[in-house]
Amino acid sequence: AVNLRAAVRWLALAGIAALAGCASSDKPPPTPLETVEPRIAGRQVWASSVGRVGFPLVPAAHGGVFYVASGDGEVLALQADNGTVLLRASAGGALSAGVGSDGRFTSVVTRGNEVVTFDGGRELWRKRLPSSVVTPPLVAGERVFVMGVDRAVHAFDALDGTKIWSLQRPGEALTLLHSGVLTAVKDTLVAGQGPRLAGIDPTRGSVLWEVPIGTPRGTNEVERLADLVGPALRLGNRLCARSFQAAVGCVDAEAGRLLWSRNTGGIQAVGGDDELVVGADASDRILAMKTANGETAWTSERLALRHLSAPASFGGAIVFGDYEGYVHFLDPKDGQTLLRLATDGSQVVGRPTLSGRTLLVVTRNGGLFAFRPD
Repeated sequence: AVNLRAAVRWLALAGIAALAGCASSDKPPPTPLETVEPRIAGRQVWASSVGRVGFPLVPAAHGGVFYVASGDGEVLALQADNGTVLLRASAGGALSAGVGSDGRFTSVVTRGNEVVTFDGGRELWRKRLPSSVVTPPLVAGERVFVMGVDRAVHAFDALDGTKIWSLQRPGEALTLLHSGVLTAVKDTLVAGQGPRLAGIDPTRGSVLWEVPIGTPRGTNEVERLADLVGPALRLGNRLCARSFQAAVGCVDAEAGRLLWSRNTGGIQAVGGDDELVVGADASDRILAMKTANGETAWTSERLALRHLSAPASFGGAIVFGDYEGYVHFLDPKDGQTLLRLATDGSQVVGRPTLSGRTLLVVTRNGGLFAFRPD
């Protein structure tokens, strides 16, 4: 059984800097920001807001629309190019996970363990789940896929909520209360199962392949936590992901084959492109790895201890958000700062999300900030 109390306690220990800023007196202070002369042109093109975000939000983008949600259950869809609100709905309670959308159906999960699905702004159905959920639902093929903290995966009919199948794998004694990996590559559903990626038949719920990215290490359950941290980086048929505090690796999700894996610490998801896979370790030392083989391209400590978000690749730059709401645009060649833009002063949550030429950054206070290169 999943020891949720221990998982919460572990998050409080391992993620205190990211969740509570730099209040601890025995922690070294965040690296002061250097003065930056902009080397690329970029600007904020619109801003909006949703209620305070107190859960691991991963915004969704589909068809030129951003989907976001607040901790108290408000769900918004906004036109990516201008921020116009296209729909507004309420889940009727606090959220633990979201958002998933295919452009028509949008799903979130409440703290009461209910998956709630909307068609436009109208609630279609809600179903209770057997465990808590912190990973955003995946909506695809008129189905809603949900993965619990016990790593059980459930498939529902998007139209009426009928459960189609459930997959419960033998799992670790302890799992991480952090957004995991749940995505699709062509006709394969891919889910993180501890330190392994599993390819699943979305029609039957049967496992097609399984590939380990990390290897648990340590002498007790807490030290051996190596869950995959989402969202995964998708590059065609290739998926790259972080195994919590253990490794980063890439998998051919069509063939079910490990391409490479390397031991490296870190608690946030990775980002990047066809050239680089980039992530920060637990001290926010940034490591850029060659996408082809995982070899080190460069490292940087200029944003150390600034509680960085997962990164995104945008406009020829690698983009991180930090605990003060700054958005840092780094040169993919060497990690030098190309541009820095401000938001509302609160921590950037999730990974900056791209739709076309517009990048959405969400802050803990519920600020929605859209940026675009000039």
